[in-house]
Amino acid sequence: MELPRFLLGDNTDHPDDIFIIHTEYPRFIINLVNDEVEWLEEFSREDESDLQSEMGSLIEAASEFYDREVSRYEE
Repeated sequence: MELPRFLLGDNTDHPDDIFIIHTEYPRFIINLVNDEVEWLEEFSREDESDLQSEMGSLIEAASEFYDREVSRYEE
């Protein structure tokens, strides 16, 4: 099965949160309400410094995905 790069997550226990799941490396779940990230990978110290520089673009891509999905529901 081929998964899309991003998935939109919903949970009734967290009705005000907006979860986006990034399915490619580095896998993570971000809550767009507060930009809290839960990593689904383990990283070495070297990887962590690389991720810090990449994180901004990953959050931006997750936000763009969410905006695109919401606009499709509104049509």
